[in-house]
Amino acid sequence: MKTEKKHALDAVKNLEMSPNANRVLWAAAFVSAICGGLYGYDTGIISGALLLITKDFHLTAGQEEMVTSAILVGAVLGAMGISWLSEKFGRRVSVMVVTAVFVVGAVACGQAPDVTTLVVARVFLGLAVGGATQVVPTYISELAPAAKRGNLVTLFNVAIGVGIFLANLVGFTMRDAWGWRPMVMIAAGPAAFVFICMFFLPKSPRWTAENEGLTSAVEQLGRVRSSRKAIQREITEIHESVVGMEDDERGWKGLMLPWVRPALVAALGIAFFTQAGGLEMMIYYTPTFLSDAGFGQSSALLTSLGVAMVYLVMTLLGCLFVDRIGRRRLVLIMGPGSVLSLLGLGLVFALHPDKGSVGSWMIVVFLLLFMVFNSGGIQVVGWLLGAELFPLPMRAAATSVHAGVLWGADLLVTATALTLVQLISLGGTMWLYAGVNLASVVFVYFFVPETAGATLEEIESALRRGDFTPTAQNHRRILTEDEVARQDGAEMA
Repeated sequence: MKTEKKHALDAVKNLEMSPNANRVLWAAAFVSAICGGLYGYDTGIISGALLLITKDFHLTAGQEEMVTSAILVGAVLGAMGISWLSEKFGRRVSVMVVTAVFVVGAVACGQAPDVTTLVVARVFLGLAVGGATQVVPTYISELAPAAKRGNLVTLFNVAIGVGIFLANLVGFTMRDAWGWRPMVMIAAGPAAFVFICMFFLPKSPRWTAENEGLTSAVEQLGRVRSSRKAIQREITEIHESVVGMEDDERGWKGLMLPWVRPALVAALGIAFFTQAGGLEMMIYYTPTFLSDAGFGQSSALLTSLGVAMVYLVMTLLGCLFVDRIGRRRLVLIMGPGSVLSLLGLGLVFALHPDKGSVGSWMIVVFLLLFMVFNSGGIQVVGWLLGAELFPLPMRAAATSVHAGVLWGADLLVTATALTLVQLISLGGTMWLYAGVNLASVVFVYFFVPETAGATLEEIESALRRGDFTPTAQNHRRILTEDEVARQDGAEMA
């Protein structure tokens, strides 16, 4: 391995630095993040399409839940099943497979002749949705330098917001002109675009180092780094990580190791609370429960569009500031606002305000406030932490479990939302979600350390040392690429 490291460092010295490295990095993050937009659109379009599908197929309330949640069943399976593909053939190839499934699934849903076929097609489409949420954040995380990792990975969240917003925009403006079938099938176009683009984008340097050697990893880093010294330091850290890799740390069996447990607890806990706090109910069922509360169909769909707009704006702000504020701190700041908003929303529902009264419009106010705090807090870090907490040997398996828990929690909320409303009322359901959000704040305070500014290898080192805790100051400050470049210039001078 020492010889391999020497060859790799020699390759760094002889590497021709690309003037477009930063553009390639952002292009790779942006293009792959479009899968997040597909996830947002394909899951969010049901909000506007469900009213039309129900009318077309004469669905019962149980069938509505089945059509809505079918994609989530596929997402759980896709998230858990993609790890083998990701580990065997790499993150980039896995993204290409996911986008191909997106294309076929979207067309199949739009052509479904009956409710049974539609449910099956949405399960198949869910395979792509779940697979994307496992492999795309991992791909971006392994490409990104530490100082930009939060910004780049959360592009996936922003793309989800764009997809949800576009789904609601289409649902509001085009439902009568198009009908639900074109609304569903249109997602095949962006998926095909991503599939083609991935042929020209770099591989994950971490996966490449483990599977093709350090010299090949240098080549991939050279496509997305603007500083030779940054590449040298990064390849050294990757080498140390690969050299220390034991066979019992690889894949699924690595998740059983005691020193990995703190990352597993933190990541899976965040995964559960990201989806179980009620946000998905707001996205999927806002038109439905607002219609039940006396709002007209147009008003309900317009409010749903507003919900999607808030989600998009807040995830964009989170993307811009998550590296400055920090992952843990962002959740602790925004989480209490989610709790209070849901308590207020539950109270208004419990009072059953008259249609058109001030009380009825307070429903919209509290709903949008909840979206502000939840979308700008835990939703920003949910996918990000899963992509950066786990060591390289078991990262593919661990991120599959992480995504599986996310989708499992989403499925739990979506499949039980209408039933909960019938059992404990709409107000009681909101209070239940308020309790879940409060539990998430407590969980983050006690179990989730800060990872902003740390390299993936430093996070792994903290785990191996046993001091991966919320109170430990394990991670030295990471120089940005610009600072490293300035150091290079000073040394050359």
